[in-house]
Amino acid sequence: MIKLLLAILLTLTALLTVLPAPEFHLWLLAIMVTEFCWVFVLLSFALLFFSLKRGRYRLPVSILSGIAFLLFLSPLIRAFAEAGSLKQDMNKVFPSDINGADAKPFQLSKLFAAAPKVKHRTLSYVKYADTALTLDFYQSKMRDRRPCVIVIHGGSWSGGDSKQLPELNSLLAREGYNVASVNYRMAPKWKSPKPVEDVKNALNFLTRHAAALSVDTNKFVLLGRSAGAQVALLAAYTLKEQRIAGVIDFYGPADMVWGYSVPSSPLIMNSRKVMANYLGGPYPRMPHKYAASSPILFVDKTSAPTLILHGANDVLVAYEHSRRLNEKLRQADVPHYWLRLPWATHGFDYNINGPGGQLSTYAILRFLKAVAP
Repeated sequence: MIKLLLAILLTLTALLTVLPAPEFHLWLLAIMVTEFCWVFVLLSFALLFFSLKRGRYRLPVSILSGIAFLLFLSPLIRAFAEAGSLKQDMNKVFPSDINGADAKPFQLSKLFAAAPKVKHRTLSYVKYADTALTLDFYQSKMRDRRPCVIVIHGGSWSGGDSKQLPELNSLLAREGYNVASVNYRMAPKWKSPKPVEDVKNALNFLTRHAAALSVDTNKFVLLGRSAGAQVALLAAYTLKEQRIAGVIDFYGPADMVWGYSVPSSPLIMNSRKVMANYLGGPYPRMPHKYAASSPILFVDKTSAPTLILHGANDVLVAYEHSRRLNEKLRQADVPHYWLRLPWATHGFDYNINGPGGQLSTYAILRFLKAVAP
């Protein structure tokens, strides 16, 4: 009986590899299931193996654990399929070379690799009358003037900080890029476009201290996750800074007007309340604020080259945001690439060595080598 219950539980859990999570805690589980899928593959295989011995429920346990095994295996299979075309597809838009161990978009051996760690310095980059802001600076391992990636964290514009997901920052520093992970003013105390102003002040600070930090001031790239991606895109498309060589969008809300009209499930997040806290009120009261905070409305032929990364099973920020942004960039003839991950959910890069983590890191490195060599 215990084996049957375990088989049922594993099979229900495995459905998160192919279906969107219906509830917040199941979304968190979906990240683990898809990006640490090898753990669940081993669990389901072990249950399948032991179910083949004699037992009262041998047949149903075998069938269920077999189904679970295949579903847990599916992110790995689909990652290999995506990796097969990723290099060629990106090369059409952003030709560049990645050599050595990182030349392959996805490798099974990397699933078990340790995440890189590079020490950082915390620097104060701007002081306002009511607050001061800091950034975490990861120095490039190459000591000449190097491009700088400015990382803008997620957290619904009201949470998170510069310490979020540091593994990519360390990897980029190891690959020869400076990284500045910034803190910014957050809702509900501060409203849009305050975070964009903070990004500009971070740019100015890094430019003033370029000699001491070994920063190439003509090669800044903005990288944002979730709410931070909205800030990164809006800054890249509205500041019109020649210093910004490109922008990387991890599952960001690119169309705030459309996003308000199609809210996420209340079992996941009250997205309209989150947006109202950030923008100062609901859409009917201030449609101009939602329009002014929609990166998609500022895309034109002069917009910065863009890399979009999004999972089709995202239940916090709809996949449609990236489809709309991709189409707008295509119409404006802006160099861009959209990495679509059919199995992935919001936050799929939590594990830098998981299927989504490996593919997105590869795409980022190719993008950086093309726009900020």
